[in-house]
Amino acid sequence: MTSRVRVALLLGLAGVVLITLVMAPMLMSTFPSFLGGGSGVTTDCANGDSGVVNVTNVSDTARSDIPADYLQLYKKHGKKIGVQWTVLAAVGKRETDHGRSTLAGVKSGTNYAGAAGPMQFLISTWGGKAKIKIPSKFSGYASDGDGDGWGDVYNPADAILGAAKMLKRNGAPGDLKRALFVYNHAMWYVEQVLEIARRYATSGTLDLPPEADPDCDPPIVEAAPDQVVRDILAYALAQRGKPYIWGGTGPAGFDCSGIIYMAYRSAGLSIPRTTFGQWPFGVKIKKGEEQAGDLVFFNAGPGTSSDNPGHVGMVVSPGKMIEARCTLCGPIKVTTYRERPNIVGYTRPLRNEDVLAQLKRLRT
Repeated sequence: MTSRVRVALLLGLAGVVLITLVMAPMLMSTFPSFLGGGSGVTTDCANGDSGVVNVTNVSDTARSDIPADYLQLYKKHGKKIGVQWTVLAAVGKRETDHGRSTLAGVKSGTNYAGAAGPMQFLISTWGGKAKIKIPSKFSGYASDGDGDGWGDVYNPADAILGAAKMLKRNGAPGDLKRALFVYNHAMWYVEQVLEIARRYATSGTLDLPPEADPDCDPPIVEAAPDQVVRDILAYALAQRGKPYIWGGTGPAGFDCSGIIYMAYRSAGLSIPRTTFGQWPFGVKIKKGEEQAGDLVFFNAGPGTSSDNPGHVGMVVSPGKMIEARCTLCGPIKVTTYRERPNIVGYTRPLRNEDVLAQLKRLRT
């Protein structure tokens, strides 16, 4: 093949890619063929400004593809509930092209799966009826997004607010994959929605909060008081996204004390395996004096009390802990603890006499 032919082929391929990039936002299909997305980091890890409710982060793609009224609703209700408006909008795009789809169930009735409205709620998930008086007693996500006193699954304002609540309830803004998987039980759906969301943001990112953003790990780990704690934190943070498994000590999953037991073990240290053993083991720390590597205990779970806590998390930074909470609570993740109820107290396993002896042996 001559160099001239090679050049011609490369130019032809470049033209196809350019056409695809230009046309993608304009095409209506089951899923728009958005390409790219970018991986730049916009989270300010130092001060905790997540950008999750940054309603100015609107790309040209979003402005051209999303009807103005829908765009305002996504931003309004995303900010109100505390989820990424881009993800909310991406769900609306993937489900009904922001209400423009002419398929059954969008404007009236239901589709073959029983879903209805611009955000495609199952009627049972909405609350049992397509239109519900707000407030009233029902079980579901029916919401009044326009203040008319009704939660109408076909009303964009109501449906978008309901979708925001559902995403929030199931993991957003931090655990987007779980939240979207609950919305539609298919990983291909999750990945498609996230790709659309990236294209809708000027930054090309998902605007994760600091506790869910791996790019914020280095300052957390580096701020630890010594190398032992850094090793403990590095192991624990690497387990995020794995499921809670009762009695689990990895690698598939962990329970609340199991992840802490294994994190300390990764640093060459042995501590008790269970929450009931870990509570009396560490030296008690006053509230406000806890630091990375310390444990925070809760009066939670059957058979527990204020002096016999049943749940534990490990502090990773001021006000933040990593925890494996429960089977229905989502995967292992970093959460806040200072506002959580039923805190029993804090301990520092590294000041236990047995651990101090272990540390001495490790250093010799």
